[in-house]
Amino acid sequence: MAISSLLFEPFEKFAFLQRALVACIVLSVGGAPLGFFMNQRRMALVSDAMSHAIFPGVAIAFLITGLNVWSLTVGGLAAGILVALFSVFLSRYTQIKEDSVFTLLFLLSLTSGIILLSLKGSNIDLLHMLFGDILAIDSDALIFIAAVTIGTLFVFAFIYRGLVLDCFDPDFLMASGRGRFTRPIFFTLFVINLVAAFQALGTLMALGLMLLPAIAASFWTRRVNTAILLGVVMAIVSSYAGLLVSYHTNTPSGPMVVFLCAILCLCSVLLGKHGSFRAAVIRRNR
Repeated sequence: MAISSLLFEPFEKFAFLQRALVACIVLSVGGAPLGFFMNQRRMALVSDAMSHAIFPGVAIAFLITGLNVWSLTVGGLAAGILVALFSVFLSRYTQIKEDSVFTLLFLLSLTSGIILLSLKGSNIDLLHMLFGDILAIDSDALIFIAAVTIGTLFVFAFIYRGLVLDCFDPDFLMASGRGRFTRPIFFTLFVINLVAAFQALGTLMALGLMLLPAIAASFWTRRVNTAILLGVVMAIVSSYAGLLVSYHTNTPSGPMVVFLCAILCLCSVLLGKHGSFRAAVIRRNR
C-alpha cells in the first residue's frame, strides 16, 4: 500500500472522517490556548473537575429533549457555571481545601450524571455521553463548535494581556483592576469550550485535546506565544494521527486521539528542552 493512500485516502473517501477532522482542528484552535493558561496557573485538577461538572446538566437535558445539540449545550453550560459558583462558595465559607472541593464536585457530578442518564438512556447513550462519538458528529454540532471557537478567539484576544499578567504577576493585575473581569471571562470561555468539546469527545475525553498538548508545549519553549502556537499544532497533529490510527486499527476514535495527545505529552516530559527528565540529566552532568 502506498504511503499517500495510507495517510490520505481515508479522509478523501469518507465524509464522516472529514467532519471529524474538521471538528478536531477547530477544537484545537480554540481549546489549546485556554489549556495553556490553565496549565500555567496550576489548575489542571480544576480543569478535570470542570470537565465533569457539565455532565449532570447534559444528562438532564437528554432526559428532556434527547440528543439535541443546543439543549445539551445549554444544560452543560448551566451545570458548569453552577458547579464553579458552588466551588467558590465552599472554598470561601467552609474549611474544606480547594483540591478537596474539586475532588468532591468531580465525583458528585460524574456519579449524579450517570444516575440521571440511567433513568431513561441505554448503555449506548451512557458511552456516547462519557466518551463521545466523533465519527457521528453532524452539521449542527460542527456549526456550534465553529461558533464557539470564533467567539473564543475574539474574546481571547481581548483578555490576552490580562491572562499573561495573571500567570506571572497576578498582584499587579489585581492592582490594575482588570483581574476582576479577566478571570470570570476566562473561566466562562473554558466552560463553553468544554461543552463544545463534549459534542465530539464526551465528558471524559473533552479535556484531553485542550490540556495535554498545552502541557507538552511548555516543555519545549518558554515563550508564551510560541507555546500557544505549538500546543495548537500538537493538538492538530494528534487529532489527525488519532483518527488515522483508529481507522486502520478499528479502535475508538475519540479515545485514540486523546491517547496520542497523552503519548506526545509524556515524550515531552521525558525529552523536552525545558524542565524535562532529559534537561535534568544534562544539567546534573554539567
